[in-house]
Amino acid sequence: MSGARAAPWVATLLLLAAAALCLRLGLWQWQRGSARELEWERFARGSATLLELQTQPLASVPLYQHVRVSGQLDAAHQFLLDNRSWQGHPGYEVLTPLRRPGAPTVLVDRGWVPFTGSRAQLPPVGLSADAAVTLSARVGLLPSAGLALGHAPPGGGWPAVTAFPSMAELSRYLGEPLEERLLLLDAAAPEGYVRDWQAPGLSPLRHFSYAIQWWCFAALALGAALVLNVRRRARGSP
Repeated sequence: MSGARAAPWVATLLLLAAAALCLRLGLWQWQRGSARELEWERFARGSATLLELQTQPLASVPLYQHVRVSGQLDAAHQFLLDNRSWQGHPGYEVLTPLRRPGAPTVLVDRGWVPFTGSRAQLPPVGLSADAAVTLSARVGLLPSAGLALGHAPPGGGWPAVTAFPSMAELSRYLGEPLEERLLLLDAAAPEGYVRDWQAPGLSPLRHFSYAIQWWCFAALALGAALVLNVRRRARGSP
């Protein structure tokens, strides 16, 4: 077969391969959207009831469950999660240990504070009193790093600055066991900062729209392959 005759076949095969890839990518995005939809529904259901946590471990209740818990906040040993933004502004999220009688210590995310403009000057995150409190919050997880964001273990004294740590790293630095999950302090609760908690990740609709886009690309590739095949036949090529 000559090069001139082989070229349409090669182009057709490449277009069919591209269409198959786009179909698979579209299916993957649709599956991600379906999984995200379930997670967002779970986030919405979590606020329907308020659970008195008592000494139960956080792992024993559903993720995003709304709970009320009592203990003592430790103002002297706090973590600042770096690389956290709110409405496009850089800053930190403040994690404060809450010690509960008869239960492991849990970190309370008290919300977002703005970056001061200098790494040498950390924002003030003190508490009005280091006393027993009762607070309401959602059960949540530590944020995970994106593709372009770095990981940094806690360091530098207190408050300790860290970026996308594991709970094990925070536990070692604090010197005591910590719950694997944390608490997202309610927006109306005192002793907090900016708290605009949202369900994690992109919206399900965004994933579904990406899926449709990939399927449109697949349709275009199939259409182009069909046009090439029709033209080849019209020229009488085998």
